[in-house]
Amino acid sequence: MDFNKIRKTCKPIRIVLGIALIITAVVTGINFFYLGVIPLIAGLVNFCPLCTITQKCDIHHDEEVKHESN
Repeated sequence: MDFNKIRKTCKPIRIVLGIALIITAVVTGINFFYLGVIPLIAGLVNFCPLCTITQKCDIHHDEEVKHESN
């Protein structure tokens, strides 16, 4: 199984979003925002379970679409 499932542009967005949500949780005290750990880990590990399920961020799928259009 290939674990490189996140596009290059999605990785920094997920990391920044995760950090922002965690900071918001610390500042406001609302525990819901601690879910920012999920996109943070997904960005750092370069694997997203949601992308695997939905096939939306799959890098190989994007490459196949480009080859089919040629």
